[in-house]
Amino acid sequence: MLMTNLEHVESADAHKKVLEENENVMICCGRMGPMCLPVYDIMDELKDTYKNVKFLDMDFDSPDAHVIRNAPECAGFMGLPFTMYYKNGKAVQATTSIQNMDQVNSILDEQFGKPE
Repeated sequence: MLMTNLEHVESADAHKKVLEENENVMICCGRMGPMCLPVYDIMDELKDTYKNVKFLDMDFDSPDAHVIRNAPECAGFMGLPFTMYYKNGKAVQATTSIQNMDQVNSILDEQFGKPE
């Protein structure tokens, strides 16, 4: 399990359940490394602003992380983390490597709407 302030997705079944139970989901699949930590911090900072989005992390090295690692949207990704954005259970965007606050805000606004 990752040592972040986010809720954790610990299995493929939990991943499926989160997507079934939440309209808007952002999952950062990574490790506790220098490219991943800033994304976790951004998500932690934004979770109170984007109340309509469920922010979670998933350990890239977990066998069940295949649900993200092997997703078609992540084909060709080289750098961690792999970040997936889901709307109504379907992947709507995926990013690889470090992201900054402006990049994450832009995707959240475009895919899920601006916060109220």
